[in-house]
Amino acid sequence: MGIDWVKLFELVVSSALINNFVFTMFLGLCIFFGVSKKMETAVGMSITFLMVMVVSAALSWIVYQLIMVPLDLGFLKIIVFIGIVAAFVQSADIIMKKVSPVLYYKLGVYLALITTNCIIIAVPLHNAGEHYTFLESIAFAIGSGLGFGLALIIMASIREKLEVADVPAPFRGLPISFILAGLIALAFTGFSGLITL
Repeated sequence: MGIDWVKLFELVVSSALINNFVFTMFLGLCIFFGVSKKMETAVGMSITFLMVMVVSAALSWIVYQLIMVPLDLGFLKIIVFIGIVAAFVQSADIIMKKVSPVLYYKLGVYLALITTNCIIIAVPLHNAGEHYTFLESIAFAIGSGLGFGLALIIMASIREKLEVADVPAPFRGLPISFILAGLIALAFTGFSGLITL
């Protein structure tokens, strides 16, 4: 049986645009609002998040399919997936501190929050629940990571412009950010029905 490239493409597009975790399921909002103040940190977090998402989805699929399913340990998947993500994020944390200390300090506490981010855990859980193959799991993780990065970059580009805008005092800061997120989420509903999986 060959690789179904169309299905893989549909998974990437669907998870990035149609079922974007931030704008359709409202997951990962703590990092979304915390890191989207500046474009530089948004891009850095997008790259880090995508890397962690893909590697943790791959490792979770391998552990789940090759160890947990044969041993009938599916009930432990949340604990095991959190452990896999935590181990990988800790490694990414150490590597980023050595490779790019400036970005490491700009991301601050949000880098550690990747471990408990609901999107990072939702992807392997979704992969296990849908019984995706290894390549489908990777495609779903790539799409989800790209979707989160897209959400961060869109929000950061708008919030940087708002720094110099004349926003009424009661709406400054997070209130206007929540309004913007709602408007962007409304725009993302235009993608619904684009691909039916």
